[in-house]
Amino acid sequence: MGKSKAYKRRVETRKAFSHSFIITILIVLSLVIQVLTLIGLTTLITENYVWVQIAFNIIALLVVLAISGRQTTSMVKIPWIILIVSFPVFGVLLYLITGSTGTLRFIKRRYEKIDSIILPLLPRNEKAFASLSKINRVSGNQASYIHKSSGYPVYENSNIYFFSSAETAFEDQLKELANAKKTIFMEYHAIEDSAPFQKVHSILKKKSSEGVDVRLFFDYFGSSVFINSRKFVKKMRNDGIKCYVFNPIVPVFNMFMNNRDHRKLTVIDGRIGYTGGFNIADEYFNITHPYGKWLDTGVKIEGEAVKSMTVTFMENWMAIRNSQAPEKTPDKYMFKPRVEYKEGCFVQPYADGPTTFEHVAENVYANILTGADKYVYFITPYLIISDELRYAFKLAAGKGVDVRIITPGVPDKKIINALTKSNYYQLVSDGIRIYEYTPGFCHAKQCVSDDFVATCGTINLDFRSLYHHFENGVQFFNSSAVMDVKKQFDDLFPICEEVTEKYRNRPKNFKYLIDQFFKLFSPLA
Repeated sequence: MGKSKAYKRRVETRKAFSHSFIITILIVLSLVIQVLTLIGLTTLITENYVWVQIAFNIIALLVVLAISGRQTTSMVKIPWIILIVSFPVFGVLLYLITGSTGTLRFIKRRYEKIDSIILPLLPRNEKAFASLSKINRVSGNQASYIHKSSGYPVYENSNIYFFSSAETAFEDQLKELANAKKTIFMEYHAIEDSAPFQKVHSILKKKSSEGVDVRLFFDYFGSSVFINSRKFVKKMRNDGIKCYVFNPIVPVFNMFMNNRDHRKLTVIDGRIGYTGGFNIADEYFNITHPYGKWLDTGVKIEGEAVKSMTVTFMENWMAIRNSQAPEKTPDKYMFKPRVEYKEGCFVQPYADGPTTFEHVAENVYANILTGADKYVYFITPYLIISDELRYAFKLAAGKGVDVRIITPGVPDKKIINALTKSNYYQLVSDGIRIYEYTPGFCHAKQCVSDDFVATCGTINLDFRSLYHHFENGVQFFNSSAVMDVKKQFDDLFPICEEVTEKYRNRPKNFKYLIDQFFKLFSPLA
């Protein structure tokens, strides 16, 4: 009897994982060797030539002064300053390789050029801003901030639907993909060539043969545990799907390797868009259970707000296609869908990334906390935040707002979970209530406040999402979808374990010092 398809798929998946894992390990080893060689040569020189050591101390001082003047949170600055002052040679070299914004200058220029082409396609909708501000001035100010800082406007002629599970979101997405007539744009952090994606692949292949413009790209590092990127891309292209990899890891110094594409987007015909926390892999849909029951969520948008999602997709698509034929006319994909929309509902998709000094995603969360009157609920897989954002949590709780955060009961990364828990004591001391999702791992990234505003997307409450990765989300106001998000939180709290009292007291001295050490250097991870 022949081997089953499931068995063959598992073998192929293991081979893809093994191949990608080996490549990644070899690249990491190559980078480590380069760093050690550079440090070794520099140390050898400084030990034999005093003037070189003096020069490095001067350079270290200049670098420290430059870091202190950077437009970023103090939690990002302080660990670099400590490292450079303590170990001038190693610290300066490491900073110039991985931490200096100057090393991203070429990438920044590329994105600035792209944004100058695509962001003007999203004009400010004065009527929508005025209408939202009239209903809720605080939310109107928030919407205005997002537009001024990132270029994404708020819309009132659109609908948004919330899915409380990745499974239901994915099934709806498959139906809409099958109805595509013009374009299918898909951008994901991680793809596994297993049953869920094979359903997508079958539709994409068929649609491509019908003349639909089908585009797909994914993050190299995010997908490396699932697929052999080179073979996967070749397979997609053979089926008429325009497929690329975002930021492949290469065995040379490249600070941009630290900046991954964490966005998750599907845009169909410029009329329907999907985003949320889920990638396209088995665990996200509870086909496999490596960390207990997986919880993920998503949203579906109809109407003009989908234009912003198209622009978000085009930003990274044009960036990875920079060495190929550039996309010179992205406006041709800005369709004008007509939908029956709900009066008084406001939708604002937005994106964030490491190529600007403005930390839009962090500020969106902080502004929601600042504007809250009754309650703010968050759910996040990781909780590693800056002092500035923690202070926003503290101020909200301090004025009597019911602030709650749900984190995983079963972690996917034990070290990151330990860092997450190291933040509990301070947050609890500030009046925040902490819950753990005991059935398993919660990968959803969302918040809701005062029955009026909610967010859903890819943005975790951690430094990687808020400072290092390309992310996207959507903020929505005065919609039934807001109440759907609220209902999910109400359903989740009873099945979670509240650990607030458990972390009421400060950890023992040694553990507290260890926690503070790792928290100090967590922004560099």
